[in-house]
Amino acid sequence: MSEETPKVFSLSDGNSQIRFKREGENVLLILPPEEGDRSENSTSNSWGDLLQQLKHRITGEEHSWEEGLEVHLVSENRLLDSRQLQDIRDILTGAKLELKRVRTSRAQTAVAAATAGYSVDRESDRSHLSQKETETERTTVEAEPLYLKMTLRSGVEIRHPGTVVVVGDVNPGSSIVANGDIMIWGRLRGTVHAGAKGNLQSMIMALQMEPMLIRIGDRVARGPENPPEEFYPEVAYMTAKGIRISRATELGRVKLWQISQASSDAGV
Repeated sequence: MSEETPKVFSLSDGNSQIRFKREGENVLLILPPEEGDRSENSTSNSWGDLLQQLKHRITGEEHSWEEGLEVHLVSENRLLDSRQLQDIRDILTGAKLELKRVRTSRAQTAVAAATAGYSVDRESDRSHLSQKETETERTTVEAEPLYLKMTLRSGVEIRHPGTVVVVGDVNPGSSIVANGDIMIWGRLRGTVHAGAKGNLQSMIMALQMEPMLIRIGDRVARGPENPPEEFYPEVAYMTAKGIRISRATELGRVKLWQISQASSDAGV
């Protein structure tokens, strides 16, 4: 990312709530946060009004857009469905801009974006964190699990501050980064990183374990070069010797081992 102060583009209309900000080679499209006391038909915050602002902004700056420029949508706590994401994509496509990633604190928006094939950054809702919490305490706060009923195709990345559950396959070229566990009810053939904030007790589970690369905390392991002849549910977890992959039927023993290790480290 560039060390220079990001360039922020603003509409001349002082009432505009849509913002664009340059971030390295990409552009952030920032939507205003959703206010709980506004009705759905509120003129100043309605979806139709925001779309009109976006069209006006795109038209006003069309001479400065680079063709094929990648756009990251920052929706904050605003709830968006697949239709609304398509509305934004259509407007951006008209200006030859490409929507690639969605950043949101809402689980429903994250699911809709992932289902539509966008990369997703699920962010914690900082409004629930006390200002007095230390940085260490903040890293231990996990969001509720993110459930995705879909297959992740190549190029899609999911980032979530809690546990991620995928009912489907994780294809080569796709990736998942989670602060908690990662559970895949399907084939794992992409790249996954559990315990991304340093939790070495996080686990990775899959019905068919064929990862390109797996990480738990700061530890890394590569998948097997040749697929096994027989597949069965497996779990990857940390041991004193590094990441190990065992049959899921041993999960109970693995949890007991982790509990004993945690107690030993705590001096109990």
